[in-house]
Amino acid sequence: MAHTGIHSQPVRSCLLLVVVSVWVQQVDGVWPLPQQLDQSADRNSLSPQRFSFIYGRDSAAQTGCSVLDAAFKRYFSIIFPDFTKGSGLLMSENKSIRYTSVSMSVKTRGCDGYPDEDSDESYNLSVSEGQAVLRSVTVWGALRGLESFSQLVYQDDYGSYFINKTEIVDFPRFAFRGLLLDTSRHYLPLHAILKTLDAMAYSKFNVFHWHIVDDPSFPYQSRTFPDLSNKGAFHPFTHVYTQSDVMRVIEHARMRGIRVVPEFDSPGHTLSWGKGQPNLLTPCYKGDVPSGSFGPVDPTVDTTYKFMESLLKEVKFVFPDSYVHLGGDEVSFACWQSNPNVRTFMEKMECLKTKTSIVWQDVFDYRERIPQDTVLEIWKGETYQAELSRMTQAGHRVLLSAPWYINHISYGQDWRNSYAVQPQNFSGTEEQKKLVIGGEVAMWGEYVDATNLNPRLWPRACAAAERLWSDEEKTLDADLAFPRLEKFRCELLRRGIQAEPLFVGHCKHEYDGL
Repeated sequence: MAHTGIHSQPVRSCLLLVVVSVWVQQVDGVWPLPQQLDQSADRNSLSPQRFSFIYGRDSAAQTGCSVLDAAFKRYFSIIFPDFTKGSGLLMSENKSIRYTSVSMSVKTRGCDGYPDEDSDESYNLSVSEGQAVLRSVTVWGALRGLESFSQLVYQDDYGSYFINKTEIVDFPRFAFRGLLLDTSRHYLPLHAILKTLDAMAYSKFNVFHWHIVDDPSFPYQSRTFPDLSNKGAFHPFTHVYTQSDVMRVIEHARMRGIRVVPEFDSPGHTLSWGKGQPNLLTPCYKGDVPSGSFGPVDPTVDTTYKFMESLLKEVKFVFPDSYVHLGGDEVSFACWQSNPNVRTFMEKMECLKTKTSIVWQDVFDYRERIPQDTVLEIWKGETYQAELSRMTQAGHRVLLSAPWYINHISYGQDWRNSYAVQPQNFSGTEEQKKLVIGGEVAMWGEYVDATNLNPRLWPRACAAAERLWSDEEKTLDADLAFPRLEKFRCELLRRGIQAEPLFVGHCKHEYDGL
């Protein structure tokens, strides 16, 4: 007995430690992982009737701040999904639970502006008994902190809400964390885009790259050139984005700290443009005779540049972001070379631009002369590390997209491939590596429309979201990340996002409606 007793106490202690550590890990569920997170087993009860968001006395933003006032309402519903005053479900107030407030202190107001490439998204969050204090430099950082706070709240089997004592210091690793949607190959209804923006905010993505037009269709309803959508959209009334639709997307994104960068890909990928703009496309030739088919935008006529100048002027007015994506990929040089008169197109486009341009890597690969402030985006998968080296050595800022083309699907947990990407793991100096400003997930639309968009995006896009936000050294192990991502996937379901399963299992709250 004495021999057994000597070991029983340590065994019991070990078991207790294991149970506590597992329990704490279960509530440590923030995705993407914060830069620094310290959590204790001390938990505090929360009651929706005894909870509020408040502005700190030292906060530059106060009541009337559109971004945060709306966020407080939105996150109250997210944090307490069972508490709805209008549905007959009104829990009696539990006076034994201490009143809890989340005090928000923002250094700079900026409530009416738009997020941009220099926006500070850092925040500090301290959760203690009866109070949480969230501090940030900007409202955009405050939004990121609110998202993290919402993920810290959990329920027991009886529906009671809890949050553990927590300290977070957080900021993004990369300033540009994007997601591309293609609305030309299949039209995506407005509600599908807005829901994607919601899910992007939950994962701390901050750039919506709207590949709005392409060869198959031109759904953007232009004020200046209405025939582009009248003749180039799949349908001129049902499959277009009106000016008010575009404004709604931009505002929905702004309220979630998300930039909207439009892409008007040229000179290739413009077949739909030609339907509504005569003489825009290059006639292809067979020998000396026109073949009847058309190639890229015709760079030989002045009307092309007048048209592009007017269209880009409108784009500048409609889309407030300082960036515009000009495409430049997959140009059919065979047609251009067959035409007797060919001049450089991209150089003249650069003269027309009034914003910072992003172009696909092809423009660099064509050995074109590119202005130094142009951002290059890598989409070809085989040799992206070598491409990162070459582009940064030339002094260009770079976005990485090649390993995150998640419209390509495979059986199994392919999110692990996205998670294993190391954007700065290439041959180059530290200065070169700083020129990698971020990356983006791409969801091209050949086989994607509103019926399968959300399950194909989520939670697979979340892997790239964490890689672009979190400390790489702390997030290299996909096996360690799996339980946290599984929990986050369940959270997405509860928030109305149809995120597909990661593997065998279940969620406490399964997806319950379309």
